[in-house]
Amino acid sequence: MNKLLKLFLLSLTITTSQVSFGASHSKGGMMLDNALSTLSFVSVKKGTAGEAHTIDKLSGSLSDAGELSVSLDLASVNTKIEIRDERMQKVLFETGANPTATVTAKVGKVADGVSRVTGSLELNLHGVKKSLDFEAIAVMSGGKLVVSSAKPIIIKAADFGLESGIAKLQELAKLPSIATVVPVSFVLTFSK
Repeated sequence: MNKLLKLFLLSLTITTSQVSFGASHSKGGMMLDNALSTLSFVSVKKGTAGEAHTIDKLSGSLSDAGELSVSLDLASVNTKIEIRDERMQKVLFETGANPTATVTAKVGKVADGVSRVTGSLELNLHGVKKSLDFEAIAVMSGGKLVVSSAKPIIIKAADFGLESGIAKLQELAKLPSIATVVPVSFVLTFSK
């Protein structure tokens, strides 16, 4: 039931990755540091019960030309409840056919210091590609770039063909409702 929410968080994380680094950095681009990055989303069941979840395995890069690519391992969805993780993987994300979600973007230049960045990204989730807008805060310092969502990215299940998966999760968990719109937040850290 929380798989949809995790999918939305994945989208948000990818969106924030649109920030690029300044020309002062060496050639070869930057790599995403999974240990210092987080993608989270909130699911709501029964109308009022909200729970926070994460996608634990992220990878990606930001090229010197400002091309961003982030991959989310959907099998790493983490709800803190093993059976729910398994159901989200199999029923919602269908990780057998769609093991990852990807975010790509062409981003602008980010100077050293703190910057507010806005733009759009392309999220490829569950075999569907959609452009989403984002707003983030980027901090460039000491060869590292940290991009954090300034506000959550809202992911709609209907936009990615996930409604039937949510309905099946609701049935399996015997819940009266599971929200089909999920806010996703992220902190992405890139380094040379």
